[in-house]
Amino acid sequence: MTPSRYEKLSRREREIMDLVYRAGSATAGEVRKGLADPPSYSAVRATLRILEEKGHLNHRREGRRYVFSPTLSPKTVRRSALSKLVKTFFEDSPEQAMAALLDLKGKNLDADELARIAEMIDRAREEGR
Repeated sequence: MTPSRYEKLSRREREIMDLVYRAGSATAGEVRKGLADPPSYSAVRATLRILEEKGHLNHRREGRRYVFSPTLSPKTVRRSALSKLVKTFFEDSPEQAMAALLDLKGKNLDADELARIAEMIDRAREEGR
């Protein structure tokens, strides 16, 4: 499954995937508890099964329960989503995206966070040579 397939999910499917990613793994009951305006337990189970058929989730059995986990790592999906965001809203410019993030959170960054960002920039400079 490619990360871009994550973009084609329905609102409810994406909401469920977000919950499973945040938790690392989850049962249908845990997913249902985390949903705003949750559908029936059966509807949650059906959606989890559909997400599994589409290749977004795997499951393992723990006693009588099925525990669902994402098939792609959060890092892989995060990269894909961020790439699409930068292309869509920042003219494919990491500089514009970083400027927007710093404008949004810059005043709230502590010295350690700023130092880590500076180290990443230095690394990118070295790799670009």
